[in-house]
Amino acid sequence: MITCLLGCSGDQPPKDPLDQVLSSEDPRIRKVMENPEPYEVQIRYTQIDRKGDSLVFRDFDYQVDKEEYFYPASTVKFPIAVLAMEKVNRSSNLDLNTRFYVEGDTLETTFGKEIIKIFAVSDNAANNRLLEFLGQDAINEAFRKKNIGPARISHRLSVPDADEVTTKPLVVYLNDSTTTVLPRTFNTPPKPLELKGVTKGKGFYEEDTLMEMPFDFSLKNYYPIDTQHEVLKRVIFPEAYPQVEQFHLSRSQRTFLLDAMKILPRQAGYDPVEYYDSYGKFFLFGDTQKPMPEHIKIYNKVGYAYGTLTDCAYVRDEQNGVEFLITATILVNEDQIFNDNEYEYDETGIPFLAALGEGLYQIELNRKR
Repeated sequence: MITCLLGCSGDQPPKDPLDQVLSSEDPRIRKVMENPEPYEVQIRYTQIDRKGDSLVFRDFDYQVDKEEYFYPASTVKFPIAVLAMEKVNRSSNLDLNTRFYVEGDTLETTFGKEIIKIFAVSDNAANNRLLEFLGQDAINEAFRKKNIGPARISHRLSVPDADEVTTKPLVVYLNDSTTTVLPRTFNTPPKPLELKGVTKGKGFYEEDTLMEMPFDFSLKNYYPIDTQHEVLKRVIFPEAYPQVEQFHLSRSQRTFLLDAMKILPRQAGYDPVEYYDSYGKFFLFGDTQKPMPEHIKIYNKVGYAYGTLTDCAYVRDEQNGVEFLITATILVNEDQIFNDNEYEYDETGIPFLAALGEGLYQIELNRKR
């Protein structure tokens, strides 16, 4: 049995834990909350209670608004990775170890390797290869069919032809000597988003030229907080949803995915000096490069670009029986100029998300269940 509660219930509901954390004296929090408007913070936090075979969810929101645009950056890689696994699962000829390459690409790889790279170090090229495999229309249709929430994936990441609506063919190895070509797909050109905050700032750089006008995000990817949270819940707690709204992964695929989501860069073979444990884990540990404790696992996907930091995470402390879901975003662009690489990620954004995670974790440690 699964029960979902929005907000708190009862005669005397406890104080909203988000209010407690956001009104704390922690300087990392105060720096943002003393003047919150320019930071465009949105947060959804979910408490989880297990009672026998039942799950009870209680959501707490701060400024969550699907009509208020923020740039999702690499968080879009999460649903793309999951949907790529689902497509592999539907095929009788493919599995996660199937070798392939994208036409025109020099790298031969496997679906499993690309998914690991997405979660371990947020590899853009890995995401783009999986987008070629899926196509934008199939991704966007999946959000609708599974009743996940509003979203629009319109472009690749960090390549010149990012918004090309025709995908590239994939050459797939059926065995060591036989290949087949998965044909290109022709996708629907995106329409401009009609959302609040879809234009931001007072200027942006186009190559070396400063354009003194707001930056237009209307043709960019759109993946709001509530939709991100719903993707995460479907992965972590598939039993909370009817079959038609679940991601259809095999048992081994889901295990692989969960392992990939919590993997640390050093565990995936990356240099731990350059890619420290919290390189892709903003909540709790983002503002330190010290090793993360072994008993705390964070299943997540972060994104940061255009001054916007976002993390979508399931936090689990195996030693103390703590678990919760949290998705949050913050904009740190003090000069209001985009594409100048002058963003306050390390000074403001990541410390805020780390402190937010810490504060909620402490509440969870002391919360009666």
